[in-house]
Amino acid sequence: MSDELWLVSLFGGFLLLVAVITYVRVRGQKIDTSDGYFLAGRSLSGWVIAGSLLLTNLQASNFVGMSANAYDVNMAVMGYEVTSGLVLILVALFLVPRYLAQGITTIPDFIESRFGAGTRNLVTILFLLLYVVNLVPVTLYSGGVALSGIFNVPGLFGISQFAAVTIFVVLIGLIGGAYAILGGLKAVAVSDSINGIALIFGGLAVPVLGLWYLGSLDGGGFSAGLDTFLHTNPEKFNAIGAADDPNLPFTAAFTGLLLVNLYYWGTDQSVIQRALGAKNLAQGQKGVLIAGLLKVLTPFMLIIPGIMAAQAMIEVPDGQTSDSIYPLFAASVLPVPLLAFVAAALMGAVLSTFNSVLNSASTLYARNVYMPFFGAGKSELQVVKSGRWFAISVGVIGVVVSPFLMFTGTGLFTWLQTVNGFFNVPILTIILLGYVTKRVSSKAANVGLVFFVVVYGLSQLVFNEQLAALNIHFMHVSAILFIVTSALILGLGKIWPRTEDWVMPSSSVVEMTPWRYRFRMGGFVLGAMVSMYVVFSNFGLASGEGLQLPVTATIIGLLVGGPVLGVLADKRWPARTVRLDDEEIGSQVRS
Repeated sequence: MSDELWLVSLFGGFLLLVAVITYVRVRGQKIDTSDGYFLAGRSLSGWVIAGSLLLTNLQASNFVGMSANAYDVNMAVMGYEVTSGLVLILVALFLVPRYLAQGITTIPDFIESRFGAGTRNLVTILFLLLYVVNLVPVTLYSGGVALSGIFNVPGLFGISQFAAVTIFVVLIGLIGGAYAILGGLKAVAVSDSINGIALIFGGLAVPVLGLWYLGSLDGGGFSAGLDTFLHTNPEKFNAIGAADDPNLPFTAAFTGLLLVNLYYWGTDQSVIQRALGAKNLAQGQKGVLIAGLLKVLTPFMLIIPGIMAAQAMIEVPDGQTSDSIYPLFAASVLPVPLLAFVAAALMGAVLSTFNSVLNSASTLYARNVYMPFFGAGKSELQVVKSGRWFAISVGVIGVVVSPFLMFTGTGLFTWLQTVNGFFNVPILTIILLGYVTKRVSSKAANVGLVFFVVVYGLSQLVFNEQLAALNIHFMHVSAILFIVTSALILGLGKIWPRTEDWVMPSSSVVEMTPWRYRFRMGGFVLGAMVSMYVVFSNFGLASGEGLQLPVTATIIGLLVGGPVLGVLADKRWPARTVRLDDEEIGSQVRS
């Protein structure tokens, strides 16, 4: 049997295995109600939530785009990954208890309770535009690029890259749509967990076997490859981006990027919906914090392959961009069975993000558009059906549009983050101000939302060259606008205040005892995050001298010190029952 046939057979076999396991796990589940279809009956465990969160986030665009950024420049793009650890700690400790205490199904549910139906409608529109205009097309396109490269479809069949990408886009659309539209969140979460395991092992196989590949180029083995890896192009290991770094300046990682990550992990419907489906608070916090630790470690499989490809002097073929470097390197270092496994894992990542967005889009439409405007007298089953039809529409639009992203003329990951800026931080601004204020009105919030979107659009479409000349990254623009917009909303809130203080509603839909080890796990995640920046800096691997004893000792101290601080936090801030009139956001709960 030829290598190509082996590759296709093993790839298809793994996809079939995941489908069968998912069917067995969700068979008999009631999906004719909103909670059953959209929130998996609020039955998700911590490990399922962690796996689903990770795989929803680990799109093919991460593998393709981040490896390309490292291949072209350096590891500064790592900030998108490792700073997620800090953000997920905040989400687990402060946002998840609030969401579960309210018993909300969608983030706009909170917006409506805080600001009213008008602001809810505006935020829902922003969410749906984000999915239709950016997230679905980018997910499909990046998956098409990765898979067509691994299978070398243009070379085997003599077709263009555009045609090859289109073939896989249609395939992803059909399979992913089946999971999300027919099975609901439970099917999405179960398949995510299985694919997540495969993605971690398959993703790590690429850099591990890449060391042998680097060694073989000089006639050696693993040790020769490790030596080449540590001492060739050491500047690429620097994750501390300068002010003019095209990937991510270090200062932006802890200004605008923190806001972007807080939006993504804490308020993006397609992501936080997993935590909203938790069987109880403890499992929700556990899942979010485990996902935080895994996110801190993902650069090893997302970014390192791009550096290895540069060290191996792999060149991008004519007519393609550096976004094709990850599949090219994977195909170079992996034997056929492992390559099929990695291809299937990447397919799983693409399917996860795609079907997660479809499920969330259907949730938002059904709950926040169909029910308020067309749902009078409609049954729960009719509401679910309306969401399914909307998801189908979003999927079809994405399949048609996504192949044309090839002609955007910019790096895929940078394109994704830049366009997201129109939607993510303005939504986050409204949610944060909604929690920390009691008298800001919907009118003030609406003006702030429109102001942010318009000014950010001008900065990227009209004044982008001037900002680039001043080395003002778009993440800095988001941070500046967050401050200005917050001040504007607070000021308008004084002019147009609510008639009465807002009180957060309570709905005890799940058991609300927090996870016993939340602070200790949070401390470990924080220590791991700082350690990653130590490793990938001029003090660590970017020095070209490997990890010297003082650096190694520092890393060990961080990894041990984090959990110790967590134990002290358990004693200093013991769990207590949330009081809805507490001024302190994020009060913890216990039975």
